[in-house]
Amino acid sequence: MSFAALHTGDRRLVILRLLAEDPDYAAGEAILQTALARFGHGVSRDQVRTDFAWLAEQELVTVEVVADSVHVARLTQRGADVAAGRASVPGVRRPGPGD
Repeated sequence: MSFAALHTGDRRLVILRLLAEDPDYAAGEAILQTALARFGHGVSRDQVRTDFAWLAEQELVTVEVVADSVHVARLTQRGADVAAGRASVPGVRRPGPGD
């Protein structure tokens, strides 16, 4: 597996885990972009939207566009299972024990 694939899988897991920590299981692209940077994933807003789209295709999140341009991702039950390591999806890093 390439470094880029490892990086992408970890970034997607971080997004899912951040959403799992939110009381509403949802967050906008701007806050997630900022939070991702704190976890070593300094990416563009466009990359966050691309990850949202991919995660939505896998039914791990739903995405709503509000105020004509703000993308908000909401965790699905399947996404929560992947974030917790109870399920796995190729393309998302599986968390290890105590991870």
